[in-house]
Amino acid sequence: MGRNLAFAALTLTYPLAIWLLGDSVEPRWLALSLVLLGALRLAATGQRMWIGLALGAFGLAAITGVLNVGWPLRWYPVFINGSLLVLFGVTLFRPPSMAERLARLREPDLPPHAVEYTRKVTMAWCGFFIVNGALAAATSLWGTDAQWALYNGGIAYGLMGVFAGAEYLVRLRVKKAHAQVTEVPSPRGGEGQGEG
Repeated sequence: MGRNLAFAALTLTYPLAIWLLGDSVEPRWLALSLVLLGALRLAATGQRMWIGLALGAFGLAAITGVLNVGWPLRWYPVFINGSLLVLFGVTLFRPPSMAERLARLREPDLPPHAVEYTRKVTMAWCGFFIVNGALAAATSLWGTDAQWALYNGGIAYGLMGVFAGAEYLVRLRVKKAHAQVTEVPSPRGGEGQGEG
């Protein structure tokens, strides 16, 4: 739990730290923050899918350390979005979908309509990662340090929260609509009357 909180805190403050310290600290020292992010991710979970993310962070840190340039540090959010796109996208071709896997952690026996819904949710998240990754890349290529930090350290997380909240509201409506359909009374209400 503590390692997960530390990872979340470091992830949220990473763009701000790169922006604030970029002019006063050599990039190779700032690269240590990526090493720490990767190490915390590996320590927080043993899942294979996160190992690639940690190795990517180590790779960007290594490029920064060897060349002592700051641009690889700005590409970490792009790398994360690309990696999540691959992780979610692969499950569309090798079911169950990512959203279904996550849903089954709380509800192991998903009905068929829920499985179809989770597939659509996985596709929607893939779209989100494409758009978010493209915007992160645009700020890395053409944005100022302040614009990059603002988008990748604040706006992107706000958009993710709005997207997740909207999906939750849609999910509630889908559940409610399906429950109403399954609760429609049978037209056989008068069956059995007048017998005997």
